[in-house]
Amino acid sequence: MAGLIQILRRRKLARRAMPEGWLTILNLQVPFYGRLADEDRTRFLQYLKQFVWEKHFIGAGGMEITDEVRVVIGACAVRLILNLSLSYYDRLTEIIVYPYVYSHRDDNRAILGEAQDWGTVVLSWPAVLQGLADSRDGHDTALHEFAHVLDRATGEFNGTPKLKSSEDYRPWAQIMSRHYLRLRQGVTPESNSLRPYGAVNEAEFFAVATEAYFERPHQLKNYLPDLYAELQEFYGGDPASETEPRI
Repeated sequence: MAGLIQILRRRKLARRAMPEGWLTILNLQVPFYGRLADEDRTRFLQYLKQFVWEKHFIGAGGMEITDEVRVVIGACAVRLILNLSLSYYDRLTEIIVYPYVYSHRDDNRAILGEAQDWGTVVLSWPAVLQGLADSRDGHDTALHEFAHVLDRATGEFNGTPKLKSSEDYRPWAQIMSRHYLRLRQGVTPESNSLRPYGAVNEAEFFAVATEAYFERPHQLKNYLPDLYAELQEFYGGDPASETEPRI
């Protein structure tokens, strides 16, 4: 019953008119939106409305939650599931946003963002904007944390999101494990194509590989073609054909 109610609620949200100004925010603040094919834009905008109006955005540290904040962060989240389903975010209930790079009380380490186990994503707004400002540096905090949410959709952070069929899990495990271990060993081309943070554990490897798939698709496809193909099988699309290679 809960599933049916959610489906009906999302259909209702999709029928609501998009607020004036959202397209302006997307065109000014979200570079990848302008590269979407026409048929993808319709689905993207539908998912965006559903995501923004369904999730709770909470300001922390004096952060004001505006339409710009909701739309930009929502766009980053929807980018990952454009060819999947909004159901991958069913466990996500709230997004907490800080106006600065924050830290925990018992730890002075600077934190750009984190995905928590109980359905919360925390983001530094400057880090979100920085990730969009350079769309090809392989580092995007919002993409990274929302990739963790997709990972958690299976019940735990283990680097394996919900795949399309049971037959997909073996090749996924083989390819991901091989490149993860090579990144831990610091060998190339993994160490040149993926951020070192991906060597922390399997969950971080998946999140870092996701950043590379969307931000460095040409490099990933050229040097780690099997990893690119595995991520493409999951995410869909073909970012390497949608962007110009960095000269």
